[in-house]
Amino acid sequence: MKRSKRQLLARMADRIGKPVGAAIAGSVLLSACGQNEAEMQVYQSPDDCRNDNPELAQQCQAAYQQALAESADTAPKYDSRHDCEADFGGNNCVPYQYQGNSWFMPAMAGFMFGRMLDGNRYAHSPVYTSYNPYSPYYGQWSTANGYRLGKASYGKRISVGKEALAPKPKVTRTISRGGFGSTAQAKSSWKSTKSSSSRSWGG
Repeated sequence: MKRSKRQLLARMADRIGKPVGAAIAGSVLLSACGQNEAEMQVYQSPDDCRNDNPELAQQCQAAYQQALAESADTAPKYDSRHDCEADFGGNNCVPYQYQGNSWFMPAMAGFMFGRMLDGNRYAHSPVYTSYNPYSPYYGQWSTANGYRLGKASYGKRISVGKEALAPKPKVTRTISRGGFGSTAQAKSSWKSTKSSSSRSWGG
């Protein structure tokens, strides 16, 4: 792993250890909510996950580390901290280095964790929230590609569609201020609705 990426993951791990957003507590009890949906939990740290699921300590730690790495690759990127914070709120963005470019990306607020519907694997994915009250993602969990997962609050399970857990492309270009909401605001996995737009900032 390149030094710059190791440094980014260390910063993100330090950032997520602070109270940057609500972490949904509760045991990992998953059930089918529909043919292509499952209930998952969002945790702020691997410790939260292990406390709820002591028998899954290794899986919790692995999911957290994998979510951090995925976030570094797939979170939306911005040319300036100001542009990033316009979408995600003040003090909620971290530096990111890519091929000599100095960009900014939202801090990972938590990670989804739960058993896949086939019962043999555990899913993971980074989640984000916005602290800007003018953002469509204010107080909502969302994925890196803009699927809203419902209200960011304690004690609730979230119903996740397959779109929210699908592999996401590595982001290799920046988006403009306000681009995250305008590009993906119609996507809402927790309501099982699909956006008519296939636009993406990845690739």
